[in-house]
Amino acid sequence: MSSRTFEDKQPQPRASGSGFEFLKGVGQVAGGTLLSATMLTSSIVAGGLVGLAVSFRNLPDVRQLRSFLPSETTYIYDIKGKLLTSIHGEANREVMPLDRISPDLKRAVLASEDSDFYYHHGINPKGVGRAVVTNWSAGGVREGGSTISMQLVKNLFLSHKRAFTRKIAEAVLAIRLEQILTKDQILEMYLNQVYWGHNNYGVQTAARSYFNKSAENLNLAESAMMAGLIQAPEDYSPFIHMNKAKEQQKIVLGRMKELGWITQEEYDKALKQPIKLGKIKSFQGSALPYVTNAVAHEIAKKFGREALLKGGMRIQTTVDTKFQNMAEETVKNWHDILRGQGLSRNQIALVAIDPRTHFVKALVGGVDSKTSEFNRATQALRQPGSAFKPFVYYTAFATGRYGPETTVYDTPVGYRDGDGWYYPRNYDGGYGGAMSIRYALMQSRNVPVIKLGKAVGMNKVVETCRTLGIMSPMEPVTSLPLGAIGVTPLEMAGAYATFANYGWQSPTTIIARVTDSGGNILLDNTPKPVQALDPWASAATIDIMRAVINGGTGKHAAIDRPAAGKTGTTSSEKDIWFVGTVPQLTTAVWVGRDDNRSLASGATGGTMVAPIWRNFMMKALKDVPVEQFKSPYQFPRPKSN
Repeated sequence: MSSRTFEDKQPQPRASGSGFEFLKGVGQVAGGTLLSATMLTSSIVAGGLVGLAVSFRNLPDVRQLRSFLPSETTYIYDIKGKLLTSIHGEANREVMPLDRISPDLKRAVLASEDSDFYYHHGINPKGVGRAVVTNWSAGGVREGGSTISMQLVKNLFLSHKRAFTRKIAEAVLAIRLEQILTKDQILEMYLNQVYWGHNNYGVQTAARSYFNKSAENLNLAESAMMAGLIQAPEDYSPFIHMNKAKEQQKIVLGRMKELGWITQEEYDKALKQPIKLGKIKSFQGSALPYVTNAVAHEIAKKFGREALLKGGMRIQTTVDTKFQNMAEETVKNWHDILRGQGLSRNQIALVAIDPRTHFVKALVGGVDSKTSEFNRATQALRQPGSAFKPFVYYTAFATGRYGPETTVYDTPVGYRDGDGWYYPRNYDGGYGGAMSIRYALMQSRNVPVIKLGKAVGMNKVVETCRTLGIMSPMEPVTSLPLGAIGVTPLEMAGAYATFANYGWQSPTTIIARVTDSGGNILLDNTPKPVQALDPWASAATIDIMRAVINGGTGKHAAIDRPAAGKTGTTSSEKDIWFVGTVPQLTTAVWVGRDDNRSLASGATGGTMVAPIWRNFMMKALKDVPVEQFKSPYQFPRPKSN
C-alpha cells in the first residue's frame, strides 16, 4: 500500500468546528432542540463504543492488515502483450496504489461515503447521531452511519447482516484499525477492496469494465458515477439502468459541490459530459482457450491453485495470437478435409516449437475448444508409432558405434517376451534384408529398429527419452522402438526440437515470464540452453530424417526448404502422426479419435497427416528465410563405447 499523504484534499472545504462542513439544505438537520438531542446522542454512542472496545476481545485482530494482501485477478497475455484472459476466484480485482487513482474518484467516494474521513478516528459521531435519529424515525435500519474505516472492517472481517451488535463490532474494529494504519493506507485498501458490481472488486477492474480505462484516468463525470454505485452496484449499474446511474451521479456531484470540493461550473460540465461505457469483462472467456488452459495448469502446478486465482499474476506466454489463430484455422480446415476422406469424428492436435528457444509458438488441443476443452496437445497420451524410432537411432549414434550408413538387417527374428515369444513384423508384412540405417528409417522398417534397440539396450533408449523431456510412463520392453507407449504431442515436438538444435536444450515452455502485480519477477523462462545430447548424433538423426521427407514415407510433407521428420502410424490405425522440423520451427501433428477407435482402414501418417504438417509449415514459414541444417561432419563423432 502507498504511504503517501492524500495530497488531493484540495481545494479545502469550508471548516465548521472540526471536520468538513455538513451538506446544507436537504441534508441539514433543522431546529436547535433536535440538533442538541442529536449531539447528545452522538456523544453517548461514541463514548459507549470506546468503552466497549475494551470488552470486545474476541473480535478479529486488525493488526494482520499490516501485511494484508487482497486477492487479485491473474492476467494472461500473448508474447506481444495482448490480453488473452483473466483468471480469478470469486473476486475479480487488480490492486491500484492510492497515488495513481484519479483525484476526482477519491473525492467523489469521500463525498459520497465519508466526507469527514480525514478528521475522525474510525467512527464519526455526527454520522452515528444522524443515523440514530433517521433509524428511530423510520422504525428500522435505513441509514448505517458507517465510516469508510467501518465499511472496510465489515468487508474484511464481518458478515453483512444488518444488526445492532454488528454495527458495534464495526465501530470497535474501526477504532482499532485507525490506531495501526494511516488514513491513506485505509483509503487505499478500501478503494481496492470495495465491490463495484458485475464481479468487479476494486477501482481498477471497475474502471476498466465500466469505462474501458484505468482508474487513474477517470474524469469527474465518470468518477461521480462510479462513486454512486457503491451502495447498490447492480441496481445502479449503467450497463443495466443508465437513468438510475445518472441519478446517483447527480447526487454525488451535488454533495461534492455543497462541500465546496467542486465549483458550479465543474458540476454543470460533469452532468453534461457524455458517458462512454466499456463492457462487462469479468465473465468473458479466453481469446485462446487451449493456450490459456495449458498456462493455467502449469502455473497451478508450480505455484498452487490459490496463487493462480488470487495472486494477481501477470503471465506472458510464448504464443503470438496471430500465429496461434493460423494454427487453429489449419486444424479446423483439415478436420473437414479428413472427414471427406472417411475419417469421421477425428480430432487433431498441433504443437509448434522454436527449437532455438524451446518456446511454444502454437498449441492447438483439438478441433473446437467450444465443444471440448480437453487439451489433446498436453493431456492426451497417445501412441506415437514409428515417430518414436528416431529416439532409438539417436541412442545408437550416441554410442559412436553406428552411423547413418551402418548396415542393419531386416530379417525375421523372435524374442522371448514374458511367458511367450514376440515376433516383430513390418507394416507390409515382408522383409528387406540388409540395408543402411538411413534407408531403414526412410522406409519405416520395424524389424531393424527393434534389433538396434536390443543391441544398445532399451534402458538406454528410455534414458534418451527422459533427457529429451518425455516424462510419460514407459518400460524398456521389446516393442518400445515401435512407439508402444503413450506420449503427448507437446512432448514429441519438444523432443524433435532438441534434435533440430543439435542437442542444445532449454525446458519446453509456453510461459515466457511471470510477475506479480507490482512487477516483481516470479518466473523468468529466458532460454538458458544446455548441451543435453551429443551434437554429432543429433545432427546425424536430423540427417536420416531428411531422407524420410526427401523420398520416404513422409514425401507428402516436402516443402521448398530443407526439412526433417518422421511419420507415425499405430496398429489398427488408431493414432497417426507427423513430426517434423526446419532449423527455425518444429511441429508435431496428431490425428485420432477420442474414443480410441480406428480412424479408417489404410489411414497413415504419411498420407493423411504429412499434408497437414506441410500446409501449416508453408504458412508459418512464409516470410522466414530458408536455412540449411548443419552436417554431422561439422561435429566430432563420439568415441565408441
